[in-house]
This record gives sequence, structure tokens and C-alpha cells, in this order.
Amino acid sequence: MARGGYAWWYVDALSEDGRQGLTLIAFIGSVFSTYYALDRARDPYAHCALNVALYGGPSRFALTERGARALDRGAAHLAIGPSALAWDGSALTVRIDERAAPIPRPIRGTVRLYPEGITAGPFTLDGAGRHRWWPIAPSARVEVELDEPALRWRGTGYLDTNAGDEALEDAFTDWTWCRADLSDGAAILYDVRRRDGSGQNLSLRFARDGSRREIRPPLPAPLPPTRLWRMPRATRSDDGRAEVVRTFEDTPFYARSVLAAQIGGERVRPVHESLSLTRLTHPLVRFMLPFRMPRALG
Repeated sequence: MARGGYAWWYVDALSEDGRQGLTLIAFIGSVFSTYYALDRARDPYAHCALNVALYGGPSRFALTERGARALDRGAAHLAIGPSALAWDGSALTVRIDERAAPIPRPIRGTVRLYPEGITAGPFTLDGAGRHRWWPIAPSARVEVELDEPALRWRGTGYLDTNAGDEALEDAFTDWTWCRADLSDGAAILYDVRRRDGSGQNLSLRFARDGSRREIRPPLPAPLPPTRLWRMPRATRSDDGRAEVVRTFEDTPFYARSVLAAQIGGERVRPVHESLSLTRLTHPLVRFMLPFRMPRALG
């Protein structure tokens, strides 16, 4: 990996009853880390983490950064400290052993993701091809079995990966992204704004087996900013309208939400995110982040 680069693997899931949600992100080169931003060596392997976020009660958030000695990786596995991801050809198994912050409560257990199909390959997000995104499994089944806190549920999920050869903030100012389960697969909308003033709008639809389907690009749809940090949000939909059903994350530079919208002719509940890299790089935000994203000693 390039100095200052990154790779991450992202999972999100919603329970069948819509009451529970989770997000998992395994980072090599933790892109939001203040420690990484200040590291003159810009060594991505020295800044690894597994982010675990639980929503719906009990809600917990963990993102403990670890050094290169805590990293073990191969073609089908990735271990970061006491947590690990493994791929056996049909399922991704994530074994979690983390501690939440700022209140130090444990998160332990197993999440299994079963893709219904794998897509053809990655997309580039910038003109130079230095940032790449692959929606590996737009449609998946997820099983959650946690001991701490005690949670058991099943639902639908999603798996993707991003990789880059430089810091995110060097290439982009902000983006919005959402994915929605459809009756015959999934839709993904990805809008990126670059530092040079250009942008990229991806409107994608996939069948359950991962094959690409045609989709009419949806219309821009405004959303209200978050309540606490007034984080801007926007999306797209067939009729140019969307509503926020629930806000999962409301931070100074990032928001994750569940929406209600019409995409591909269907009423859906997309998982949505807004990211401001301009806000991320503000000195006050850099100062605050270690309180919620600590670095393990040793």
C-alpha cells in the first residue's frame, strides 16, 4: 500500500423487523484517524482498526486504532487485534472482540454475511484512478449473534470495499452514498465531489446474483441537516423526494441515516451516509476524534 493510502471493508445490515442495525468497517490506514493524519511516516499498516456500530438498543460504538504488530492478513483473512474477518468462499465471518468508547463497554460475538451474488469489479472515484470502490455484494443475508451485548437477529446486508493511494481529503471534499434493497436486488447511489471542483454521480442497480441492471438516474432529493451537528444531507429518488426515518450517526463530519424514498419504482428504506472531508480536517474535529476513536497502547 502507498504511504498515506488506505483500504477498508464495509458491512451494513438491518434486521428483518427494521428495529436493529449495525455497521462494521475494517480499516488498514484508518482514514478518519487523527493519529494517522499526524504520522509523518504515513504508514497505513501502523493505523488499523475495526469499527463496530450497533443501533436500535443497546447502541454501542467502537473504533480502537492499533499498530502494525496487531495486524495479520492473508488472501482470505484479516485480523486486527482480538477481532478478525474470514472468507470461506460462501460467507464472510466477523468475530468481534472490541470495547466501546467513550464509555468502555464490551462488544463481543459473531456476524456472518452470506452474499447472494458477487459483482464484476471496482469503479474508480477520481480521474487519476487513485481511489477505487467495489460494491462486492449489494444483496446479502446477515446473521448477528452477540454475547456482549446480548443480541440475536437476522436481516439483509451489504458488503463493499474502498482502497486508495492517498488520503481521502487530498482528493475529495464530500460525498453522499446510499444503498437500498429492491424486490429483485439492490440499488446504490454514490455522489462524489472532488477537490478540483468536478464530481461523479453513480446510479447503479444489481440483480441478486450481482449482475448489472439498467436504472434511470434518480432526481436530486433534499434532506434536512442533522439535529446536533447540522451535518448537510442530500440524496436522490425517482420523484425528487425523500424523508429521514432515523438518524444513526450524527457527528461533526459524518452522518448515517435510514431514509424513506422511491428508487427503481419501489418504496424503499435506504441506508444513507453523508461525509464532509472539509469538516474532518478542521483542527477542532481532529482534536475531538481521539476521545471516541482511541489508540491502543503497545
